[in-house]
Amino acid sequence: MTTPNDTLRAVRVSLRLSQDDLAKALRDWGLSVGQPNDASKRLVQRWEAGISRFPRPVYTRALEGVTGLPVESLGFAPPAPMARVSSDGSGGHDLAPGEDGITPVPAASPQPAVFPNSLNFNGIWLSRYEFFSSGRDGSYEGRHYVVLYQHGNRLTGRSLAGASSNADSPLSLDLTVDLNVVTGTWTEQTAANGYYQGARYHGAVQLLVDPTGRRMSGKWVGFGKDFDVNTGPWELVFRDTSTSKATLDAYSRPPE
Repeated sequence: MTTPNDTLRAVRVSLRLSQDDLAKALRDWGLSVGQPNDASKRLVQRWEAGISRFPRPVYTRALEGVTGLPVESLGFAPPAPMARVSSDGSGGHDLAPGEDGITPVPAASPQPAVFPNSLNFNGIWLSRYEFFSSGRDGSYEGRHYVVLYQHGNRLTGRSLAGASSNADSPLSLDLTVDLNVVTGTWTEQTAANGYYQGARYHGAVQLLVDPTGRRMSGKWVGFGKDFDVNTGPWELVFRDTSTSKATLDAYSRPPE
């Protein structure tokens, strides 16, 4: 059994790219840097379905070039080294999977627990959190429109391009649902031309889902620039179940 790569899917959708669009962008990037590749819609489908668990180096570089993210942040499981066995049964040097022309059968991955209720969290959500800025001696609010994808009890989120109140500051969420409790991690890459000059922040978050399943509220925690631990309120409010191009276009703007 395979586990879908919802992280890659969320990143693709946040960039408002179809699977065809992403494949073309990968080919175009390869040509622009003199490293052509044969990316196709079918290949993107295999990545997102979890059938191809890690891209070859030519595609790794293209994915990083197009998305601006390291491949480790795109939901791929790094390949484990394999030992070459000679014809006489003796061992040899380590090989990456597929290097000797043989595609190994991957070990079974742990499957997510069965989701304990019928709530469906797929769609567009408004993310809103508050933080205190010591440099400006005041409290501020960060807002993003985020696409959430659900697979079992796991939620993967990524803010839409241009959908941040703080200049261009992409937000990523990796969450797990246990009944009405949502726990996980967050990462925000601040804008290079913004107040925080491209600094990358990350931390943990725990939220409670209200009975309607259309609002989550709780607290975030993270490290500050002075090596202190900060916290503040965070909520996610449901906006739309659709992830069509028209809907993504409508929410690809800073939240009011």
